[in-house]
Amino acid sequence: MNEPTHHDCCAHHHHHHELVVENLGVAYRKIIALENVSFATSCGTRVALVGRNGAGKSTLLKAIAGLVPRQSGSIRWRGAPVKRWSREFAYLPQREEVDWSFPITVRGLVEMGRYPQTGWWRAYREDDAKAVDAALRALDLHDLQDRQIRELSGGQQQRAFLARAVAQEAHVLLLDEPFTGLDRTASLRLSALLETLAKEGRLIIASHHDLTTAPLLFNEALLLDRRPLGFGAVEDILTPALLDSAFAPLNQP
Repeated sequence: MNEPTHHDCCAHHHHHHELVVENLGVAYRKIIALENVSFATSCGTRVALVGRNGAGKSTLLKAIAGLVPRQSGSIRWRGAPVKRWSREFAYLPQREEVDWSFPITVRGLVEMGRYPQTGWWRAYREDDAKAVDAALRALDLHDLQDRQIRELSGGQQQRAFLARAVAQEAHVLLLDEPFTGLDRTASLRLSALLETLAKEGRLIIASHHDLTTAPLLFNEALLLDRRPLGFGAVEDILTPALLDSAFAPLNQP
């Protein structure tokens, strides 16, 4: 009999697990970072967050992940407030926000993905080791598992963080500029991985600044300028008219 793979937990919920954001507002002190953000999407989808610097893309990812407080609005996942499902969310920061000198191996990083499942106090068990092994294999990192994370290339570092999310059995992956700084080969590989993860039933939401590649990498887009300027199928949102409305203020004298 075949062992269940790491993504069997996602296979049954392809269409049922919906993320609903309603009237979300976030402020840092008195500066409004996001206001009236509403959209709904579900598992199996890859959503691009597009907008100029300062448009609130990173803030939105952190708000969904529960890392910054909401001033208003609600975020629901599977019909319940996200707090209840927080272990089903995995946030991957921008690479420059990570302390790559931290002394941890690739396997150690991926094992951290099991803590939301086990709790800090429960012993690490055989099924945890199997989940970590499966994640390392899925992201093609098995041969690198004993390397220090600082020794990895940019693409390998991104895969290590994705492997941590896979080991966590997260259903929603929140990625902040995952393609930044990757060469073409690493970008293509990451693109294929994200497509596979979505097909397995995960929801992927990623900030992305390259407008030429966005339609190839994502099937939905949320155009942001602190508030939504459009949300829907990527080809309907990343149009010249809507993009002008999002980016034009920077070009005006």
